[in-house]
Amino acid sequence: MAGGEDSFRALLRAANALLQQRRYHAALAVIKGFRNGAVYGAKIRAPHALVMTFLFKSGSFREKLKSIAQATYAHSRNLAYFVFTYKGLLAAQSRLQGKKIPFHSFLAACIGGWLVFGDNNPINSQIIMYLLSRILFGLSRLAVQKGYIPQPRQDPFPLLAALVWGTVLWLFEYHRDTLQPSLQSSMTYLYEDSEVWHDVSDFLIYNKRTDSK
Repeated sequence: MAGGEDSFRALLRAANALLQQRRYHAALAVIKGFRNGAVYGAKIRAPHALVMTFLFKSGSFREKLKSIAQATYAHSRNLAYFVFTYKGLLAAQSRLQGKKIPFHSFLAACIGGWLVFGDNNPINSQIIMYLLSRILFGLSRLAVQKGYIPQPRQDPFPLLAALVWGTVLWLFEYHRDTLQPSLQSSMTYLYEDSEVWHDVSDFLIYNKRTDSK
């Protein structure tokens, strides 16, 4: 028993010593990036999939759990692969050119995005739209910081909120098929299901009646 513990401690010391080696830092960062991508993807997707599945999807309890597990695995896997690819390409470019430049980040992310997130499926679509909204905000702020557009005299956010909500509800009412299925489900629940009821049970307690009254 003691011999096994000693071997484990020796192995742990060797691993810790390896992790302190600067010459292996780039490769180890790629591995930890893969780990962090997998963990973060699971943390983000599992609660979202849990809520959306039990709110909007039909099927047995087992089928719902399977759907949650599949969505969580897909998000976790894709994010892990992307971080691994991105950091690996960054390290390779930096090593080849002897230094890191801004274009390296753009190119590595483009390649990773093409390889990992290029498949047009619901999970990837949600991630891309999430990033796109933040990119637009970031580019707008960068344009102001660089002086490409003047600093607004008033906060433009109320106008943005009005245009976003006006546009999305117009699309939902008249061009619904252009919206993502999960957004269609959410808006149907909010704006259409609230138009239908039969008695107090499906007016206050349930969204829809499950019996055949």
